[in-house]
Amino acid sequence: MNRMLSMVGVSRRLTLLIVLGTGLGGCTGYRPLPLDGQPHLAASLAELDRVVPAAAEAQGATIAIDQPLGIDEIGLLAILNDPELRSERGTIGSAQAGLVQASLLPNPTAALGYAALLGGPGTTASYTASLSEDIAALVTYRARVNSAKAHLAEVNAQLLWQEWQVAQKSRLLALDIASADQAIALNQRELDLIAGEVKTVRAATAAGNLELSALAPLLTAQAAAEQSLATLSLEQLKNWQALDALLGLSPDVRFAIAPPDLAAAPPDPEPLIATLPRRRPDLIALQLGYRSSEETLRAAVLGQFPAFALGGSWNQDTTNVRSAGPTASFELPLFNRNQGKIAEAKATRLLLHDEYQARLDAAAAEARGLGAQLKKLSADLASARRSADSAAALSRSARAAYAQGNLDQRTLIDYETTALQRASEVIALERSYGEDRILLTIALGLGLPQIRIVPTSEVEPS
Repeated sequence: MNRMLSMVGVSRRLTLLIVLGTGLGGCTGYRPLPLDGQPHLAASLAELDRVVPAAAEAQGATIAIDQPLGIDEIGLLAILNDPELRSERGTIGSAQAGLVQASLLPNPTAALGYAALLGGPGTTASYTASLSEDIAALVTYRARVNSAKAHLAEVNAQLLWQEWQVAQKSRLLALDIASADQAIALNQRELDLIAGEVKTVRAATAAGNLELSALAPLLTAQAAAEQSLATLSLEQLKNWQALDALLGLSPDVRFAIAPPDLAAAPPDPEPLIATLPRRRPDLIALQLGYRSSEETLRAAVLGQFPAFALGGSWNQDTTNVRSAGPTASFELPLFNRNQGKIAEAKATRLLLHDEYQARLDAAAAEARGLGAQLKKLSADLASARRSADSAAALSRSARAAYAQGNLDQRTLIDYETTALQRASEVIALERSYGEDRILLTIALGLGLPQIRIVPTSEVEPS
């Protein structure tokens, strides 16, 4: 009896060691990652990440901050430092983990059994051992891996599209800030002129040289100029705060922005619309998502194959008779034939199919609309510049006439304010033109690295 109990103890310890050794051999240890309760906002441009990663065809570079930044450089800084982009990049790790999980083969199942002889005609304890593998999981393996690969590529394309949008949003804000600086300066000059005229007219009415009614239109113009200046200043503050947020800066940080270059002609959208599916990352991401759904549907169809485990077993009974042979176990697909997963995969594929077509149609319509707007703005801008040049020439002539005593101050102020208003109109149109040019580059996906979609023939079939 003692010998039998000793054998039981040895068997249990051996089984425990086997299980622990198998289960813990490839385990990953736990490491805590505590949250930080303090914000990580930079107090200056010097604290930002300014190193542009090296591309395949060029070495990396560092963005210089000792001079006014161009809108393209601001776009790069936003890609490198935007807090939301940093969090979105974690989706790549999740998709990579999904690919690792899909690439793992199912573990074989081992079973051990021991029964001590307590009585009867037997002469020894009985042992059983078996090893089996899930064959059904191997049937869907290739499709699941292909789906995970396509999903990883989809996530990469989506992240690239988000980075591009953040860059273009920061470029738009920088353009608006630079334009607003010019508009605020012109509005302030106009307000100063009107305020000087109001002061002169007030003195004249107080001396009895002018009627009080002469002051009313000036006060109206002054109020309008003050309201316009206040609106521009508030918009400027909001744009600075939005740009600081994209760059990961404190909302009170300010830096010099170089005047944007609007000399280059905008691209003609028509020749570029045909290649949108091969260039815009969001459309590429939808194509890859559709490919992933195709493989998921393929795996769901193959999943109709009933669960099937194949293996072998070894047995020794209490009479010391030993036997061994193959084993097989499988489900009877009477109720569940994977109908739910197949229906879900078909619905997902149809949804992505329609979403891709809708996004492509919207992108083409947006590009054509922006192209038409740019043509109209280009004509309006040329006309506004001619009017501004004419108003500026009249203002200079009026100033000369006033210096010679041939023109009164009120008329001079009217000429000068008109010239300033015409210049403000030019700045507003240049701002709209620059915004639409940036929006057109977004719609056409210009300036992005090329993404190659693997042809269907290169995806290995299941």
